[in-house]
Amino acid sequence: MVSVPATYGALLIGGFLASALSGIVTVQSFVYFKLYPTDLPWRKAIVAVIWALDSVHTALVCASIWIYLIQNFGDTSKINDIPNTVAMTIALTAILTFIVHCFFAHRIHKLSHCDWRITAPLLIFAFLRLCSASVTTAEMIHLKTFTEFKREIRWVFTLGLALSSLVDVLIAVFLCHSLRANRKASSSMDYVINSVILYTLENNSLTSAATVVSMICWLVMPTNLIFMGLHFVISKLYANSLLATLNARKQLRQERAQRGLSAELPLAFPGLAPSNRFHSNHHNSSRVDPIGTKLEINVEKTVEYEVDVDIVTSHSPSPSTISPKASCHPSEAISQMA
Repeated sequence: MVSVPATYGALLIGGFLASALSGIVTVQSFVYFKLYPTDLPWRKAIVAVIWALDSVHTALVCASIWIYLIQNFGDTSKINDIPNTVAMTIALTAILTFIVHCFFAHRIHKLSHCDWRITAPLLIFAFLRLCSASVTTAEMIHLKTFTEFKREIRWVFTLGLALSSLVDVLIAVFLCHSLRANRKASSSMDYVINSVILYTLENNSLTSAATVVSMICWLVMPTNLIFMGLHFVISKLYANSLLATLNARKQLRQERAQRGLSAELPLAFPGLAPSNRFHSNHHNSSRVDPIGTKLEINVEKTVEYEVDVDIVTSHSPSPSTISPKASCHPSEAISQMA
């Protein structure tokens, strides 16, 4: 007998959570384009692709729930069928996950000073996870039912989930190790680096936990669809982790500015260096307002003039003839000329 809560209920709840997280992805995408209009084109392209893939994935999830709950209403025998929309969600999840893994692998590659011994395994495992999910999607479309899929090629889906969890753990370990190594070189960056390490652990632990739980449900409870409801949510967590990483740059820069330090942040958050940097030997010569997006600069400028006495005596300049651009304080320039 089919357990309605563990099948239809699991799919419905998974669809609700996926839709809610998809809304967060959309909000974060708009926030990114608003906060970073001058960001690098390839980062903008990644955000656009992530948002597009997530939207298509949400549409497929909704279509799958429609097929199960509306189109096949009352026919519990159809719960064993695998609609093509369900199979396609697995492929889209793998593609989105691969993009996110490559993004974090690129950060690690920079932090490790282009050490391919660290980056290459991450890319290889991420690519194998993509291949595994592609085979899973093809076999689901071909076999049509969960019963046949579990009997014929169950290990492929398990391998994909395991590789995804492995890459998440490796990314977290390598990022934290690289950031801790950089912290020894510059004590002024300790606060920001600690924040980035905590942020990395939180993001990767969340995505890894969701993947592991889905894999456990797949292995322990193969007769229900709880694993599929959780799998609907995985892609949303990966998309939000990437977008949150990009959008957190502004907040970390502001926190660093509040502490009176440079706005430049470590490579773990790429593109954080401000476009205009002001360097001065005078104390309190510039101040960055951490609230909002305004930049307030207070400049104390001293101008030294070499004036020919004969010229000054003969021409006797008045205040109106002195260009205001010569000094920040016209009265000082007048007194110097006198």
